Amino acid sequence: MNEGKPTKAKWWSRPRQVPPGVGEVGPVEDVSGPGVDRDSDTNHHSDGDYELDRPATVTAPTGVAGAAGAASPYVAPAGPGAGSGVGDGDFELERPAAALQGSAPDAEALGGPSDAVPAGRAPVAAVPAQQAPEDRPRPLHDPDPYSTPPYGEPGPWAPAPPVQHPAATPAHGTAMPPGPPPLPAPAPLPAPYPSNPHPAPAPWQNYDPWAAPGPLQQNGAAVETKTQRRKRARKALVLGALALALVSGGVGGAVGAYLERNGGVGDITLPQAAKEAPGRATDSVAGIAARALPSVVTLHVRGSGEADTGTGFVLDTRGHILTNNHVVEPAGSGGEITVTFSGGESARATVVGRDRGYDLAVVKVSGVVGLRPMALGNSDSVQVGDPVVAIGAPFDLANTVTSGIISAKERPITAGGAKGDGSDVSYVDALQTDAPINPGNSGGPLLDTRARVIGINSAIRSADGGTDLQGGQAGSIGLGFAIPVNQARRVAEELINTGRATHPVIGVMLDMDYTGDGARVGTKGGGAPVTAGGPGAKAGIKAGDVITEVDGQRVHSGEELIVKTRAHRPGDRLRLTLRRGGSQRTVTLVLGSASGG
Repeated sequence: MNEGKPTKAKWWSRPRQVPPGVGEVGPVEDVSGPGVDRDSDTNHHSDGDYELDRPATVTAPTGVAGAAGAASPYVAPAGPGAGSGVGDGDFELERPAAALQGSAPDAEALGGPSDAVPAGRAPVAAVPAQQAPEDRPRPLHDPDPYSTPPYGEPGPWAPAPPVQHPAATPAHGTAMPPGPPPLPAPAPLPAPYPSNPHPAPAPWQNYDPWAAPGPLQQNGAAVETKTQRRKRARKALVLGALALALVSGGVGGAVGAYLERNGGVGDITLPQAAKEAPGRATDSVAGIAARALPSVVTLHVRGSGEADTGTGFVLDTRGHILTNNHVVEPAGSGGEITVTFSGGESARATVVGRDRGYDLAVVKVSGVVGLRPMALGNSDSVQVGDPVVAIGAPFDLANTVTSGIISAKERPITAGGAKGDGSDVSYVDALQTDAPINPGNSGGPLLDTRARVIGINSAIRSADGGTDLQGGQAGSIGLGFAIPVNQARRVAEELINTGRATHPVIGVMLDMDYTGDGARVGTKGGGAPVTAGGPGAKAGIKAGDVITEVDGQRVHSGEELIVKTRAHRPGDRLRLTLRRGGSQRTVTLVLGSASGG
């Protein structure tokens, strides 16, 4: 186990300095009685022992010093500081006077033979037994012949010696000079791990509380570098972030599932957009409606056991309002008409004039101020596909706004005819629109993108085949018809100025039962087919002629010829294409005037 290690000199083989004139003495087993520390090196390993008071120091007699020689481990003091021996790890007890005056045989009287002294130790003069105090206490245990700490000599009450650093011991028998210098520190033991610059002390070495502290290493692992510590910290952060994300996702999913199943907790607050400015673009539906609604009115008509609802719009500041004839017809001559404005004000109205052929009428309110006339557009400028807005009171729902486009132009339609004699039939060269129009929209304006009137809503084509907006309750299917404003303006001016409207005429009677292509002039009837001196007679038209075109536009029936003619004013010039016998000819005439009913 100790192979390869130098043999450590034991305390009994160490040389001691002997003062001049002092020699060896005989073998002594115990020079100071029980409890005396004879080996400071052994006592260095004995913690928790205490030492009894030492007897007074005596001087060895003359001649004793020469008997011991240089091999004795106990030496007398040679002067101040020379008797303790602390500098080399050992200290010597002060000898009592009796120990220096005895002889070798006296050692046996102290309690044992002289061979009880450990091998290699020089004999020392023994202390006579009669001079030891009788009341000196004995150790708690017998001396350990093997000097095994902490139960070796001298006893369990000896004080702990100061920490001694092991040092090299001079050769046996070599005298040490007084006041030996401190011994050099022992060579360090090999490190248990080559990579550890600070090896842990061997288990057989003593702990030195005054030694410089070294790095704490519990397992002998190498110290991490700064880069390794950064990498480990970065890895810990990544793992922590991943764990936090997983936990957050789980918690969020659980909370979301709970809120979805239970509808949240506490009061519900729904998100809402902030309030916007009320203004809109002037050409938008909202902008058009905002400008036109103050000029639109709702009419409630009662009379002759009937009641009807329709729409109209203001023509001027005098209180004139334009609407359809079939709206005010129930009032007759003694009925009641109430006009309600968009702001909710109401006023009584009277009929100024009406015309069945054009299905137009004008009423007037009195005593109303602040009227806003509706701007009139030009129906000849309207193109198919232009956007339009319709305003009315369908089914008595006032100020209803709908929108669409112009789906066709110059659509010949006839409305009315309930009497059967044709006196109530109206002929309209209408504008067709897909804006929703329903009963109650009659007489209301059809507006362009500048909020100008381009037509008066008058009829619809419903699923049951009706075209009149007056009596039926059929709804819109996207086929609405409006009287062009150019025609309505002329009729309204005549009704306001004279109370009656004039119709343009050709001066011929038409065969309404003819099923062929075109409009045929009648051949028989109660009167002459061609009015003498009329526009037709002057142009050379004869009975039986078939009119196929008006100003280059094809005509397929008598109704279409009437519609095309009434789209003009009296005095306008027309060019007609005739088919007579198998030949075709073209004539030109000036339209006459007839009073409307």
